[in-house]
Amino acid sequence: MTATGSAMNWRAASACLKADPDLFFPISSAGPAQQQIARAKVICAGCQVRRQCLEFALAQDQVYGIWGGTTSEDRQRDRRRRRRAAAAAEHKRTVAA
Repeated sequence: MTATGSAMNWRAASACLKADPDLFFPISSAGPAQQQIARAKVICAGCQVRRQCLEFALAQDQVYGIWGGTTSEDRQRDRRRRRRAAAAAEHKRTVAA
C-alpha cells in the first residue's frame, strides 16, 4: 500500500479508523492537550500502517494533527534536521571539490 494509492487504501487498515478524529487534532500542545496527544500516540504505536500515515503527512505537508505517531512539532523538527544534514553534506562535497 502507498500513501498515494487509490482511495488511500492504507487508511482502511489504520488503528485510528474508529477513533474520534478530534483526538488526533489537539488545539494546543500544552496542558490537557498533552494527555490527548499521548492517547493519540498510543493508538498510533499499535498501528500497522503507521509508516504509510507518516509518509502521507510528510508528502502532503500536513501541519496540523497527529500523523504516524508524530505531532506537527515532531515533523517540523525532523524536516529541519534533514535540511541541516543535507546542507552539511553539500558543504562537504563543495569543500572537497
